[in-house]
Amino acid sequence: MAPDYRCREGTEQMDERTSGTNETNAEMGTDFLREAVKEDLKSGRFQQVHTRFPPEPNAYLHIGHAKALWIDYGIAQDFGGLFNLRFDDTNPTKEEQEYVDAIIEDVKWVGANWDDRLFFGSDYFAQTYLWAIELIKKGKAYVCDMTPEDMNACRGTITEAGKESPYRNRPIEESLDLFERMKTGEFPDGTRTLRAKIDMASPNILMRDPVMYRIRHVEHHRQGNDWCIYPMYDFAHPLQDSIEGITHSLCSLEYEIHRPLYDWFLVELGIYRPRKIEFARLNMTYTVMSKRRFIELVDGGYIDGYDDPRLPTLAGLRRRGYTPSAIKEFCKRIGVAKTDSTVDVAVLEDCVREDLNKSTPRVMAVMDPVKVVLTNYPESQVEELDVINNPEDPAAGTRKVPFARELYIEREDFREDPPPKFFRLAPGREVRLRNAYFIKCENVVKDASGEVVELHCTYDPATRGGDAPDGRKVKATLHWVAAQQALPSEARLYDHLFVKPNPDDVEEGQEWFANLNPDSLKAVTCFVEPSVKDAAPGTRYQFERTGYFCVDKDSTPCKLVFNRTVTLRDSYAKHEKAAKG
Repeated sequence: MAPDYRCREGTEQMDERTSGTNETNAEMGTDFLREAVKEDLKSGRFQQVHTRFPPEPNAYLHIGHAKALWIDYGIAQDFGGLFNLRFDDTNPTKEEQEYVDAIIEDVKWVGANWDDRLFFGSDYFAQTYLWAIELIKKGKAYVCDMTPEDMNACRGTITEAGKESPYRNRPIEESLDLFERMKTGEFPDGTRTLRAKIDMASPNILMRDPVMYRIRHVEHHRQGNDWCIYPMYDFAHPLQDSIEGITHSLCSLEYEIHRPLYDWFLVELGIYRPRKIEFARLNMTYTVMSKRRFIELVDGGYIDGYDDPRLPTLAGLRRRGYTPSAIKEFCKRIGVAKTDSTVDVAVLEDCVREDLNKSTPRVMAVMDPVKVVLTNYPESQVEELDVINNPEDPAAGTRKVPFARELYIEREDFREDPPPKFFRLAPGREVRLRNAYFIKCENVVKDASGEVVELHCTYDPATRGGDAPDGRKVKATLHWVAAQQALPSEARLYDHLFVKPNPDDVEEGQEWFANLNPDSLKAVTCFVEPSVKDAAPGTRYQFERTGYFCVDKDSTPCKLVFNRTVTLRDSYAKHEKAAKG
């Protein structure tokens, strides 16, 4: 923490809209934020970079927070600086220890390291209170008795000045007395506030005598009942940054209008002033990034909690199978901009595909099975075949996979009357079973409704391992599982939460709920090779030719549950390309 709160040399505010590009390089980024940091170090304004990530403990973090976190933490790393995790816990009506614990878990998981610098804004309440008293004594703050409704009515508009509170020129001693009595709990909620005395005619509405403190007789998750007055964000945030010696207070673009107020408090108090810079927040297609909408989705029963794998919360992404390294790569690819834009979710999906392709073991799983009976294979025989775990990683080694007379293959890998360019299994056609044998379809068995229920095939024992000694070739290789040894499991096939890239793109009279995707989750029974039987929740696999999957927390020893993280290819891009002709 910074021991001296008083004003330091070299803290004159610069123009945050000057230099910088949206480019990055492989080492240290060259986006406009890093250019600003370089300027400050070069000029001597700051000697060491010190950033912070200041979440409010009133919700779960989402992918947008991950972007902000990697900006804060990444810049500290790039410049050999310090990084704080600080909870902005100044609103006891919405904050809970549950969120504190979840945020700590998420920040650790993403990969940020705050060392011993875990802080809580509420721990600065005593100093914040003393600074409020100082502003009252300087004639820069006053206790106001207006109701919230009257205060809003007097605030004015963008084109019309506000009206001064009748309590604006209340004697300093009276405001000091009332503020002390507010602190001791004498007044009920909503009856009085402490307001900054700035300018009711300011073109920036936030500068029109903003509220600094309000009365809340509510137990605080950390401070208990020690306080019944709580500082507003706009007052507390700059003070917290100053106390901790933050050099660069990096915020999303909607806080740009707050910057003059941020500076005003620090200048009037004569205390250390960080440089506040804003960047564009993350918006992404086919999802929402609003805490309010998360609540509506959960409370409305559209999803199964804040860690639902369809949500962009970090808890949801983790449960779905996303990796910290994929999220870090995503944040690097999208860069840092000064203007809002929307990122295609396909960028995030490509990042996790690339990461999982390198790191996950392959297994075979059949989603929609049709039975194959090898009529010339010994009935009681079960072989164990050696199968490579990950062709991208030789160090991953091999595993044993059972092979037997009765197998399952994907129903879509067979056509009784194959169309042109369909090279998979068909009557009289030979294909390769991955890492096993060539098989040839000899007969098709159907039920009374005409549905195919079994394929009677023969296998060539000489092709064990997947190659024919006589050099003949096949045009398709299929994955499979041994029917008796495979594990019946549940596969949750997740898709985009919304059917349109912009959920707000609705017909007149409709709400964004109208764009919810009814097929965002399909649960099917699949059959997985037995090598995964002891897989713990969070274990990731590539189901060959299908997609990447992660073991869900709902799994039991009797029934594994797999969440589809992402398909092997971007099916949406394929469909859009086909639609364009």
